[in-house]
Amino acid sequence: MNSKKKRSLILRYLLYILGAVLFFCSLFVISVNLGLWGKIPSTDELANLKYQEASEIYSRDSVLIGKYFLYDRQPITKEEVPQHLADALVAIEDERFYEHSGVDYRSLFRVAFKTVLLRDKSAGGGSTISQQLAKNLYPREASGKLRLVATKLKEMIIARRLESVYPKGDLLLHYLNTVSFGDNTFGIESASQKFFGKNAKDLRIEESAVLVGMLKATYSYNPRVFPEKSKARRDLVLRSMVRNEYLAEAEADSIIEKSLVLNYKDYDHSTGIAPYFREELRKRLLRLKEIKNDDDGLSIYTSGLKIYTTLDYKMQLLAEKTMAAHMSKLQRQFEKSHGNSAPWIRDKGLINRAVKNSGPFKKLISQGLSESEAIDSLSTKKSMVLSSWEGDLSIQASTIDSLRHYMKFLNTGSLSLDPATGAVLTWIGGIDHKHFKYDHISQSKRQVGSTFKPIVYAAALESGISPCTYFSAQEIEYKNLEGWSPGNSSDEDETYLNYSMEQALSRSVNTVAVKVLEKTGIPTVISQAANMGITAELPEQPSLALGTGEIGLDELAGAYASFANDGRAVRPYLITKVTRANGEPLFEHQEADPEEQALSDATRKLMVEMMKTTVNEGTAARIRTTYGLRNDIAGKTGTTQNNKDAWFAAITPKLVHVSWVGLDQHEIGFKSTSLGQGASAALPLFATFMKELNRDPSFNHITRVRFEKPDQEILASLNCKPVKRDGFFKRLFKNPKKKRKKKFKKS
Repeated sequence: MNSKKKRSLILRYLLYILGAVLFFCSLFVISVNLGLWGKIPSTDELANLKYQEASEIYSRDSVLIGKYFLYDRQPITKEEVPQHLADALVAIEDERFYEHSGVDYRSLFRVAFKTVLLRDKSAGGGSTISQQLAKNLYPREASGKLRLVATKLKEMIIARRLESVYPKGDLLLHYLNTVSFGDNTFGIESASQKFFGKNAKDLRIEESAVLVGMLKATYSYNPRVFPEKSKARRDLVLRSMVRNEYLAEAEADSIIEKSLVLNYKDYDHSTGIAPYFREELRKRLLRLKEIKNDDDGLSIYTSGLKIYTTLDYKMQLLAEKTMAAHMSKLQRQFEKSHGNSAPWIRDKGLINRAVKNSGPFKKLISQGLSESEAIDSLSTKKSMVLSSWEGDLSIQASTIDSLRHYMKFLNTGSLSLDPATGAVLTWIGGIDHKHFKYDHISQSKRQVGSTFKPIVYAAALESGISPCTYFSAQEIEYKNLEGWSPGNSSDEDETYLNYSMEQALSRSVNTVAVKVLEKTGIPTVISQAANMGITAELPEQPSLALGTGEIGLDELAGAYASFANDGRAVRPYLITKVTRANGEPLFEHQEADPEEQALSDATRKLMVEMMKTTVNEGTAARIRTTYGLRNDIAGKTGTTQNNKDAWFAAITPKLVHVSWVGLDQHEIGFKSTSLGQGASAALPLFATFMKELNRDPSFNHITRVRFEKPDQEILASLNCKPVKRDGFFKRLFKNPKKKRKKKFKKS
C-alpha cells in the first residue's frame, strides 16, 4: 500500500472516530436534555421560583434581633439592590453578562484551552452568573467525572431557559438572593446583616466589593476570619469595576485606601441578643394555632415570617450588660467565700451524684459499661475549652473536671414587664445560653422566699386586718408542727418588740409573717395568690408565709403587676403580631378582657406604701443608700433557707422587674447570708439596670413617672408607731431565753 492510500485510510479512520465521538456526544447531550441524568425544570417551573426563607424576629423598637431558619436567607427586591453591588458582581464574576444568553462560549473555550492543553489549574470554571444561579437553585448531588459533565450540561441548559424567562436584572436579583456566603448564610441580605449589621440597600461600595469578593471562596475570603485576604480580594473587585468602566479610577484609589471595617452580627440561636427570649418565643410560635393549622404548610424555619415582639432592644442590651457586670463580680466573691473547702472541690458525694446524673455517664452506661468503667472513661483528661467570666480557658481536663467547673456557677433569671399590659420588655433566662440552656424564667420554679410576703399581707388587708395591727416578733415553737420554730435573721433581741404590718414587711420579720398568715388563714392567702395569677400548687402549711412555695418567675412578676395595675394581675406575653413575608397578617395579640380585681384600691395603695417603706428604709434600702436611686420604687427582697435562692421584686408605676440568683446545683448555696441574701445577690440586678435607664432620656416615660399620691385616708391608716415595746408587766412574764409554745391555727 502506497503512502497516499495509507494517509487516506488513516484520515478515514480518524473521521470515523470523530464521527463516533460526535455521535456519542450528541447522544449524551440528548440524554441530558431528556432528563436521563436528572430532571431538568421546565420554563414554567423556572418562571415560578420559590426558595426557603428565614423568619425574622423584631423587637418592639423595630430592630432585627434574630432569625429562625434552615437556610439563613431573606430575599430582597430589585429596588433594594444598590447599582454598585450589581456592577461589582458582573465585573468580577461575568464581564459579558449582558452580552450572552446564559452560556459564555468564548469564556468556555478559553477555560477549556487553558485547562486541557496548558494544564493551567487557575484558569477558572467559565460559568456565567446564569449558570451559577442554576447551580444555586439545583445544587449538585452526584459525584464522578461523567456525572460532573452531565451536571455542567444541565446547568447550561437551565441557564439558557432562565435567560428566556427572566430579564437580566431579575437574573441578578435571583442570584443575589440564593448565593451562599458560607456558615449557612444565603443571599445578599443575610450576608449584609451578618457582616455589616445593615440591610443590603444601605451597603457602601467597599462593603459590596467585600461581599462579592467572598463568592470565589467563602471561607478563604471571609473578612472575619481572614481580613487581609478579604481586603486584597475587595481591592481586586474594585479594580475589575474600573476595568469594566463601572467605577472611576480615582474613586477606586480612594476606596482602596480605606480599612476593612465590619459590624459582625451572628444570628446563631445561642448567641446574640436575648437568646433565652428567642428560644421561648420559638416554642410559643410552634404552638400558635394560626401557624400550626395553616393549610399552606407554614413553617417558622422556611416561610419567611415576620415576627414582631414586645422586647425592647435598648432595655435588653442594658439588662444584659448590667447582668454580666454584677454576676461576674458576684461569682468571684462566691468562690472566694467558699475557698479551698468549696463543695465542688471537697464534697465527693455531691460530685459523684452530679456525675451519675450527667448525660455522658448515662450514655456510657447505656452502651454497656459498668459504673467504674464509665467513671474511668470520664476521668480521662483531654484538650477542652471551658467557659468562664474571664474568657474561654483551653486546658487539659476530664469530663468530670468539666462537670465540677460548671457546677459552681451562679445563675440568674430576670424579667421586666409593662405592668399595665404584661408585655415583656426584657428577658434574661440565664448567664450564658451557649453553656446553660436551662431557662430560669420559663422552665424553673424555685422557692420564692420573702417575695411571697406581700401576697400574705395583701390577703390580710383584704380580710379586714388593719395595717396598724401589731404583731409580736417573739419566736414561737408550734407544738402541732413538730416543734417548728421560725426565727428572724436579725441579731437584735426582739422578744419584747411588736411591729406594725408596714414595719414587719419592710424589715421582713419572719415571726410576724407567720402570725399574719395564721390570723388571715392559709386558705385565704392561697385564694389571694390565685386571684393574683399564681397557678402553682402552694403548700398548705404555715411555712407558706416564708415563701416555701415554688413559683415561676414570670408568674411572680405577673402577680406583682397587680400592685401597679389597679389591682389586676397580668399574664406576661411576648408576641405582638406575626405576618407572612408579604405582610399579610397571621396573628395579632388581642388585649384580653381585664382580669378581675385581685386587690381593692385601698389594699393596693396600702401595699405600695408599705413596699415603698421596704425600699426607703427596710431590707431594700441599699437602693437608696448604695445605688442612690431617687425614682419612685416599691419592692421586696427574698432569701430562702440556707441561702439557696436570692430574690428581688421591684415595682415602679411603669415597670415591674423580678430577679433571681442561685445555683442550678441546688445542693450548693451561698456561704453566708451577707452575700447570698436577696439584697446582696439579686437587688443589684435591678438597681444597676435602673441606673442605666435613668441615664437615657428616651426612658423618661418609665423612670420619671411617680406613683399616685395616696389620699389622706390611706396615710391615716398607716399613721402609727412602727414598733411598740411590751409594757412592764408583759416583759415581766416573758423569758427571752425560753421559747413560747403554742398550737398553730391552720384556718
